[in-house]
Amino acid sequence: MKKFGVIFQYELMNYIKNKSYVITTVIIALVAGIIMFVPNFIDIGSVTGENKNDVSDENSGADSDSTILVYDKSGMVTDISFIQNFYHDDAIKKASGENELVDKVKADEVSAGFVVNSLTDYDYYVYNQSMTDDNQVVFTQVMTVLNQMVYCQKNGIDYASLTQAFNPQIDCHENILGKDMGSNYWYCYGLVMIIFMIIIMYGSMVATSVTQEKSNRTMEVLVTSVDTNLLFFAKVLAGAVAALIQSAVMLGTVLISYKINQDKWGGMLNMVLDIPANVLVVFALFGIGGFLFYTFIYGAMGALVSKTEDINKSAGGVQMVIMIVYFITLASLTNVDGIMIKVTSFLPVSSYSAMFARVAMGSVNTWEIVVSFIILVASIVVVGIIGAKIYRMGTLRYGNPIKLSNAFKSIKEN
Repeated sequence: MKKFGVIFQYELMNYIKNKSYVITTVIIALVAGIIMFVPNFIDIGSVTGENKNDVSDENSGADSDSTILVYDKSGMVTDISFIQNFYHDDAIKKASGENELVDKVKADEVSAGFVVNSLTDYDYYVYNQSMTDDNQVVFTQVMTVLNQMVYCQKNGIDYASLTQAFNPQIDCHENILGKDMGSNYWYCYGLVMIIFMIIIMYGSMVATSVTQEKSNRTMEVLVTSVDTNLLFFAKVLAGAVAALIQSAVMLGTVLISYKINQDKWGGMLNMVLDIPANVLVVFALFGIGGFLFYTFIYGAMGALVSKTEDINKSAGGVQMVIMIVYFITLASLTNVDGIMIKVTSFLPVSSYSAMFARVAMGSVNTWEIVVSFIILVASIVVVGIIGAKIYRMGTLRYGNPIKLSNAFKSIKEN
């Protein structure tokens, strides 16, 4: 055990003392923390919706970034302020003619233009239409209301009373007894992506570390004085701890900084960073478990090759499985009660993200979480033992990459 501690400490310090590791951790944590404190120094009211210098509705559009021109051929749109009520972020102005409107749109002097031909017909002009352009939808609503007003006027009907009768104010008191999937979606999405990146990045680092010891012949010296099982477990666990330290520092800095400045942000980032404690606990348990599971596999894959450039050949299948699990989990976030994510939440190759997603987005029985975690822990032990045997078998084998099937055959023979 003493030798294990020495090896573990040595491997861990190799990560922690690495300049790129330290610089990356400090810079990302520092930048993230500074961003969370931005509202203390800069007024972001226009972004959060809590602008201290709110203007009245009468002046909305006066200082807008864009202008929309309207030319009325029909003679029905007499009050331009009527249209302005529908466009809060744009200034509505009248055009003297259709040609003037088209010319200004072509010259990009205005964002868009409407030519009203009749109560039920209009032309829309825009130079470069964005993917989020909703001007036509809004103007169609304008024309619909205008038609209703004209109809009421012709038939002696009070438009205000009619509108109130057909569109009464409905008060809804929302009571969510379970999970708010809409609010929880984004932080769940982000955490699934984080654990995916951690597994891929640090798993590859562990595999590379193992392979480098073979390529520079350091392994030949190590195996003569230390048991290969101790080497394997110490190396893998050191990489895991280094990854957890870095991730905890960066993620912890973001969450703590946001908690301190949550009121300043006006709750704007709650859907991403206001994560319940129970969800964070499940994420930590299953995230660490899934990371260890795959890190042991990566370590074994690194022992199957003698050159670092061959690692992708050896670990390609593992990365493919991780990618498939990642996309299945993301696709299932909108249906966490589906059979697909329920099954994957019990499989050790996918429970690290699938079970966490179910806990964050849906309703899960306690026994399901416990059973899934037990399966994951048991799988980590099994994979660790098998990985150690592959590591022992492949340590002194050089040359072409060893096929996984041949590695298992060799293990059985021994």
